[in-house]
Amino acid sequence: MTILIDTNVALDILLNRQPWYTHAALIFGLTQQKYIKSFISASTVTDIFYISQKEHGKKAAREAIKSLLQVFSPATVTDSNIFQALNLEWNDFEDSLQYVVGKTLLADFIVTRNTQDFTSGSIPAVTPEQFIQTVTVIEK
Repeated sequence: MTILIDTNVALDILLNRQPWYTHAALIFGLTQQKYIKSFISASTVTDIFYISQKEHGKKAAREAIKSLLQVFSPATVTDSNIFQALNLEWNDFEDSLQYVVGKTLLADFIVTRNTQDFTSGSIPAVTPEQFIQTVTVIEK
């Protein structure tokens, strides 16, 4: 199973944001165990670095990105992806770019806390909690 992790979920893990950390960390663990294949888009990496360094400094942000990329694979963002996202004309460009990258990956899910931002797309957008419940059902 392949998933694309949205920026907010990656930040929940890195910044230990409560109450969302627990489910996000479970996804991190499932990925570490190679039960699922998880990606974050290259554009997410820059957003995460920017936000992390504001809270914890550049050195800590670099280390956080390194540890994140040991588990979540970075997904390339191409010029074609950018133009496709622009053509979607969604309200939130970042979400449209995430969606296009997810389509390129043939992602089964986009895992986000903002599922309503992806309702126009064909990839199911689920919260980390919903994803964990889905995996549990599939496992049985």
